[in-house]
Amino acid sequence: MDILAVRGRQYAKEDEKTYQQWFDYADTDQDGRLTGPDAVKFFGLSQLQRAELKQVWAVADSRRQGFLGFKEFVTAMQVISLAQTGNPITADMLKETDTENISPPNMEGLDELIAAALKKSRSPTSGNVNVNGTTPSQTAQWFDKKTPRKTESDFDCKPMVMLLGQYSTGKTTFIKHLLRGEYPGAHIGPEPTTDRFVVVMGGDDERSVPGNTIAVQADMPFSGLTKFGTAFLSKFEVSLMPHTLLEHITFVDTPGVLSGEKQRTQRSYDFTGVTEWFASKCDLILLLFDPHKLDISDEFKRVIGSLRGHDDKIRVVLNKADQVDTQQLMRVYGALMWSLGKVLNTPEVMRVYIGSFNDKPINDNVVGPIGKELFEHEQNDLLADLKDIPRKACDRRINEFVKRARAAKIHAYIIGHLKKEMPAMMGKVKAQQRLVDNLEEEFAKVQKEYHLPLGDFPDVERFREILQGYSIDKFEKLKPKMVQAVDDMLGHEIPELLKRFRNPYD
Repeated sequence: MDILAVRGRQYAKEDEKTYQQWFDYADTDQDGRLTGPDAVKFFGLSQLQRAELKQVWAVADSRRQGFLGFKEFVTAMQVISLAQTGNPITADMLKETDTENISPPNMEGLDELIAAALKKSRSPTSGNVNVNGTTPSQTAQWFDKKTPRKTESDFDCKPMVMLLGQYSTGKTTFIKHLLRGEYPGAHIGPEPTTDRFVVVMGGDDERSVPGNTIAVQADMPFSGLTKFGTAFLSKFEVSLMPHTLLEHITFVDTPGVLSGEKQRTQRSYDFTGVTEWFASKCDLILLLFDPHKLDISDEFKRVIGSLRGHDDKIRVVLNKADQVDTQQLMRVYGALMWSLGKVLNTPEVMRVYIGSFNDKPINDNVVGPIGKELFEHEQNDLLADLKDIPRKACDRRINEFVKRARAAKIHAYIIGHLKKEMPAMMGKVKAQQRLVDNLEEEFAKVQKEYHLPLGDFPDVERFREILQGYSIDKFEKLKPKMVQAVDDMLGHEIPELLKRFRNPYD
C-alpha cells in the first residue's frame, strides 16, 4: 500500500483523493485555507459534540495560525476518525497511533452535499459569477482589501463602540466609568498602559481570551482579523464579564495613537488597517482628546483618514476638561475645532462633547458653577447617544448592508468599463498601465455614462494601488441582468424586509 507523509505523519495514498475533495468542498473561499466558520460547518457533519470539535481544532491548528491548510485539515480528519471510534482526544494522540491505518471519518451526508455542489457549479445559471463577472473568490479577494465580509455573527452580535485617541486621554477610564468598575485586563496610568486592542463584552464569568483563540470562534465576529497575522492577534484580546450594560453594547478599547518621537517606532502590525476593520463593524466611534493633547499626529491623521465613509458614526469627546478653567476651555475648544477641520476636510461641524468622564467629582474650583452645569448637560447628551445605540442597531446594520451593495454595484460598473477599454489582442500591458495612470478620467467616464453619484465612488489612489495587483484582461464583461438584480433588491426587497421585521431591541 502506497503511503504519503503529512506533517511528519502518514496516510494511505488511496485516501488522498478523498481528503483533497473534502478540503476543496470545505474551503468556500478557494484560497487554500479553511477558516473557523467553514470548519464549523464541515466538522459538524462528523456528529461529534461541540466540545470535542473544539479539541480537534486545537490539535490540528497547533501553530495557532487561525486557519487550516491541507496538511492540518488531514490531521483534523484523522483526529475525528479516532474520536468516532471512542478514543479520547489529546494533543499527542496521533503520535501514539499508526496513522497510515486510519481511515477517513464518517461525515454524514457529505457525499450528497458534494454531488449537489458539483451539479450546481456545472449549471450555466449557477451563481458562480458575481455582479462584475468575476468568480466569487476573485471578488472576495478584491473586497477583502477594503471591507471585511459579513457573516451571520456580524448580524447577531451586540452593537459596538470603539474608542480612539492618544495615550492617557482616558479611553480605558471612560469604559470603567460606564461600567462602574474595572474589566478583566484593564490597566490605567499616566504612562502608555493599553498596548493592545481589547474588546469588552458580556459573558458568564470574568476572564480574558487571547486573540488567536477568539479569532477562530465561529460565533464571534472576529474571524476576519486573522488576515492581520499573528503579530496583531498577539496584541488583541477579548475581555468577558457579566454586566447589564454589556448585554446591550460591546466596547472596543484601543492602544494609544502614537505622537512625536514615538511615531518613528513602527508597530509590528497594520494599526490603521485594524482600525479601519473595526470601524466598519462598529456602530459608534469616539475620538477622545484631552486639553493638553490637541495635536493630531501623522498616525492619528492616517487613522482618522481610514474612517472615511463612517462619518455618521464619529463623535468627538474633549475629556478631562475640568483640568482647565472656563477661559482656557474656550480657547482649547476653538483650537480643537480648527485642528479637526483640517483633518476631516468637511464643511460640517463635528459634534464635540465636553466633560470629564471618570469617577472623580468635577473640579468646581476650576470650572465654576457655569462650567459644572455645562459638563453635566454634555455628559447626559453623550450618555443618551450611547443608550440610543441598541435601538438603532438593526437599522444601522441594514444601512451598512445597503452601503456595501451600492459599493459593489459601482465596483461592477468600474471593472466592466475597464475591461471594455482593454484591447482584444495586442498591447494589453500598455493599455492596463494607461488605464491605471488615468483612473480619475475613467471614473468620470463611468459616472457620466451610468449617471452615478460621485460621492459613492471609492478613493482613487486606494483603488489604483489595489488594481496594480490584478490583470484587467482576466475580468469578464459586465452582466447587466446581475446589476438589475441588485437594483431590484435595493428598490423593492430591502423596503419589504424593513416592513416585515422589527428591531429586536425595541
